[in-house]
Amino acid sequence: MSGAWFWLLVPLAPLLAGLALAVWRERAIGWLWLACIPALALVIWPMSALDLPMLWDGMRWGANDELSRAWLGFTALLWGCAGIFASSSQADDSRRMRFWTFWLLALAGNLLLIISTDALSFYLGFSVMSLAAYGLIVHQGGPGPRRAGRLYLQLAILGEMSLLAALMLRSHAASGDFSFAAWQALPMDGLTLLLLLAGLGLKAGFWPLHVWLPLAHPAAPAPASAVLSGAMLKAGFLGIWRCLPESDPLLSSWADVLLAVGIFGAIYPALLGLCSDKAKAALAYSSVSQMGYLVMLLALAWRHPQQYQAMTVVLMLYGVHHGLAKGALFLAAGLIHAGRLPLLGWLLLAVPALAIIGLPLSSGGAVKTALKDVWHSGEFEGWLVWLSLSSLTTALLLIRALWLLRRDARDAPAAGPPLRQLLPWALLSSLALLLPWAWPALRDPMLHGLYPGGIWAALWPLLLAIVLAGVALKSGWTVPAQLAALPSPALWLSLRLKRLVQRPPLAVPNAEPDQPRWRQRERCWNRFWDTGALAMSAWLLAAMLWLGWLW
Repeated sequence: MSGAWFWLLVPLAPLLAGLALAVWRERAIGWLWLACIPALALVIWPMSALDLPMLWDGMRWGANDELSRAWLGFTALLWGCAGIFASSSQADDSRRMRFWTFWLLALAGNLLLIISTDALSFYLGFSVMSLAAYGLIVHQGGPGPRRAGRLYLQLAILGEMSLLAALMLRSHAASGDFSFAAWQALPMDGLTLLLLLAGLGLKAGFWPLHVWLPLAHPAAPAPASAVLSGAMLKAGFLGIWRCLPESDPLLSSWADVLLAVGIFGAIYPALLGLCSDKAKAALAYSSVSQMGYLVMLLALAWRHPQQYQAMTVVLMLYGVHHGLAKGALFLAAGLIHAGRLPLLGWLLLAVPALAIIGLPLSSGGAVKTALKDVWHSGEFEGWLVWLSLSSLTTALLLIRALWLLRRDARDAPAAGPPLRQLLPWALLSSLALLLPWAWPALRDPMLHGLYPGGIWAALWPLLLAIVLAGVALKSGWTVPAQLAALPSPALWLSLRLKRLVQRPPLAVPNAEPDQPRWRQRERCWNRFWDTGALAMSAWLLAAMLWLGWLW
């Protein structure tokens, strides 16, 4: 039982680091990444779950299942590496104390929601993470970050309201029980399902709930973008996976629609990203596209509940792979502004991009093989051609993102990037190749895909994308002006809402009274009651008391 109390350190370590930041200021910044150590330690040496009934019934923290441990491991590793990177990249920032305050709050919320086995703890962590992320998005200031932050905050609050309503409905159906284990046996109703998908989907950023993502990533600092895309987006899918039952007729009936949404959400955002002229915006659209794959996996699990455990493994592998690879790419977007990379550095930068495309012998290749295996065993096999098409659009988008990063590197200082930024980025990038050999859960599907048909299925989208990119580069193709300046209906609605809220519905009354006039009335009243004022006041008070008693 004593070891279970170590789970308290997972969300409390970032808060204690915030206390150290308030006391020691700049001297503590270089050590704030250590707040991730308790989470990593409990992944390696798991303890029994911690029950806290003194706060509310069913409150329990722990990560004893394989999905939670893997999620906690890659989240803590990504936050730790990004924290080391940020201690160098934000060193000259005059507002760095504010940055680290929001950083530590978001980290605490992100870790708490992963180890929560009850809905109230999950909601507390989810809310802290979502609201603190606003401070990271608007940190750099200026019109762009303010605009992105306004849209994000509006949608985040809408998502929080939807999620809270869904959790209350779900708890009511469970007779007040907030534990996820009790919810697994309960049937789902349509209203609760819609509220859950809206509340958690707005944070997960899949189409069509992605509108804040392409604006937020270019506005935020590179380490904030890394954790926002690599770790925070996945929290929404983790919540959906835990809140919904393993088998439900309503979910099965919605599977076809959800699969179509996932396929469209994987292809359409990638095409939009090709029109972007900013590297981080292209990477943001890539994240939206990759969330479409998780939506497809969710649809497969709804239609084939008998394969729920296999789907859970694929979800775990996909979360770890995409979280680390996309975090490395966003850190690279900040790294190239700090100094020029050598050729070996550019080769290492291409590794996570190729892994996301699905290169054999990489984490992405292993995940794509695992996804195709569960796809083949179901009744949606005829839809598999769309998965190959989405791999092609993903490859095109990431090639463009690498080209934009190469273009941005021309303005980088001649000296190499600082070692404190280079090392954590290199670790995350190399894990796309090293992790499949070190982790049996990834190694088995990676080796399973190493046959001629599997290798060709993984390589032809990349090869075709390279040919198309070469033709576009050779012909001098550029994005048409009409596509480069596409309007954003979400921004227009966000601005309209802001103006509506700021416009007062009624005229503001004048708060300054006419003092001479009121003073004259007071003097007349005093002269009228000059004789016997005390006695009259007593009678009036007594009459009021009697009236109150009679009433």
